[in-house]
Amino acid sequence: MIEVADVFRRYGSEYLRKFAQRMPPSHRHAFKDILRCRTPAMGGHVFECNHCGRRQYSYHSCRNRSCPKCHKSDIQAWLQAREKELLPVPYYHVIFTLPHELRAFTRRNQQKVYGLLIKSAAHSILKLSADPRYVGGRVGVMAVLHTWGSNLTYHPHVHCLVTGGGLSSDGQTWMPAREDYLVPVKALSRLFRGRFLYSISKQFKDIELPKSIRKKDWVIHCKPAVQGTCAVLNYLARYIHRVAITNSRIISADNGKVSFRCKGSGGAQTRIMTVSAEEFIRRFLQHVLPAGVHKVRYYGLWSPSNRKKLLEVQQNLTQSGNDQQEGFEEDVDVEAPQPPEVRKCPYCQSGTLIWIRRLPRQGRAPP
Repeated sequence: MIEVADVFRRYGSEYLRKFAQRMPPSHRHAFKDILRCRTPAMGGHVFECNHCGRRQYSYHSCRNRSCPKCHKSDIQAWLQAREKELLPVPYYHVIFTLPHELRAFTRRNQQKVYGLLIKSAAHSILKLSADPRYVGGRVGVMAVLHTWGSNLTYHPHVHCLVTGGGLSSDGQTWMPAREDYLVPVKALSRLFRGRFLYSISKQFKDIELPKSIRKKDWVIHCKPAVQGTCAVLNYLARYIHRVAITNSRIISADNGKVSFRCKGSGGAQTRIMTVSAEEFIRRFLQHVLPAGVHKVRYYGLWSPSNRKKLLEVQQNLTQSGNDQQEGFEEDVDVEAPQPPEVRKCPYCQSGTLIWIRRLPRQGRAPP
């Protein structure tokens, strides 16, 4: 299988020769880590078969958040942690998209704008859902930043998972949302537009944005999320621990070109896109987040400051008979920690791999 690291190894030198001076530190760091991931450079362990004597080398992962080979174990850890915070209520999936006129500006100012984008989206939901005409309570919002489309183009947007109900202002009563309805999308779009543009004007005093964006409707989607504890947890994990492209989508990397699978317009059937290796690397790296930018943030009932209140709400909803998580222990697809698995020898299939020694991580070459 062709991997992103293979593309970097084959064509990265030429890319660095052209653009190294213009690459931000986060891009250079991700580039280096992905090349070293699960190679002798990262160090690891040596195992030996107690039957045939063959040795197997297991190298460490780079742990860079943009690496497509890492974070499988992080998904399970995140699932187990979030399981404790879920409420037994329906959920809604809300997507906030910036108009294309703002994409160039956002890309030039990622460090500041990404935070404003996430905050504006979450606060718009909290503001509108608190209206008695809709929910009338404080909902929980989990906001996740995404910057890519299926073909790796730059498309900044925010996915929000919202509880289907909120806690009343006195903190005593749970206010459920109407069935299949959270808040009016058109009003949410205008509120989000106003909050985001106001935040930009405060942060960037001399910036002049296109006037057209103040009049057009900004695209927002709001729909009920998949139901059931297991489905909700796994649904969230796909958005939080996903990188711009997985290795399994890459088909080939030959003759200076890279082919990969992507969805057609409107989420239609999968198609194959071929771009130059330089363009593929550029598209991939533009989705590497700057250092210090948080991809996931929590608001409302899911805010870290409301953990105690969240636990009270969970207990009250369960005791009142509104628990919709029947068969909870059976539905959750999160495995409990298991003892280390005995590893069979991949060569003879008869012996067991025995740990021999640790391989040190290689230092950087001298300048």
